[in-house]
Amino acid sequence: MRCYQPLTIVTDKAHSYAKVIGEINGRLGPENAIRNVDRKYLSNRIESDHAALKQRLRPIRGFQTLAGAKAALAGIETFRTIRKGQFENCETGVINEITFISKLFQKAA
Repeated sequence: MRCYQPLTIVTDKAHSYAKVIGEINGRLGPENAIRNVDRKYLSNRIESDHAALKQRLRPIRGFQTLAGAKAALAGIETFRTIRKGQFENCETGVINEITFISKLFQKAA
């Protein structure tokens, strides 16, 4: 889970992003405002990260319910986050993934 608020969000030049980020900033206040960088091709690196997710979802061919979609996407994204080592005290590599998961389930039990 992300334990911090983003400082900057990179988006393309769609007006809807600026509107939503503006609404969020209205609730946060000036000291916690999120900066929006809107460059046409700067978000391509971020967008290409979703290619693996799309490959996993293609055989499913849609979801029956919104709750099912949320659960499946949350599981897939959690798994990808662990593999990338993006959790606190989690490093990349198979052995580190196994250790992280075993510690995680010990805490849950």
